[in-house]
Amino acid sequence: MSPPLKLIVMLLAVAASATALAEDLRGPSDFTSINDPAERARALFTEAGRVLQHPRCVNCHPVGERPTQGQDEHPHSPPVFRGADDRGATGLRCTTCHQAANYDVSGVPGHPEWHVAPRAMAWQHQSLGAICEQIKDPRRNGGKSLAQIHEHMAHDSLVGWGWAPGAAREPAPGTQAQLGALIEAWIQAGAACPAR
Repeated sequence: MSPPLKLIVMLLAVAASATALAEDLRGPSDFTSINDPAERARALFTEAGRVLQHPRCVNCHPVGERPTQGQDEHPHSPPVFRGADDRGATGLRCTTCHQAANYDVSGVPGHPEWHVAPRAMAWQHQSLGAICEQIKDPRRNGGKSLAQIHEHMAHDSLVGWGWAPGAAREPAPGTQAQLGALIEAWIQAGAACPAR
């Protein structure tokens, strides 16, 4: 098979995989039969958690000073560190390698605002209940209201990168719009959290 044909086949496979994942993430209407608002909120957040706990999200929400990468969440290679502003240490900024867009030739992902989440939003290796409580707490979520959290998850283009990660990376489940709808419905149902 010629290189251009191989690329086309690979892109079709990635698109099919993304479509299957989008169909796999349930929407708010799938939870309307749950009459208790708190139980419905917990169920909605659990579904959203399939995205929040996916490697596309947790790799950029590291607990330590070093981001991770890959489906297995291995330490970033080359060794890089968060830095004071979450954009890399002096002398090795995130943008040294991560440009404004994915560079599939080398496999390096990219976005104009590439950086790790602030320390306050580190949730890698935490339970879904703990992530939920953290997201709701303005002291641990960057001072955001629930409406701002919804806006971030539903519309922030860096979050959106998780569904267009390039190369052979598995995208986050569903779509960013589906995640936004789940988070909005979770808030409307009272924003109760799953058990820790």
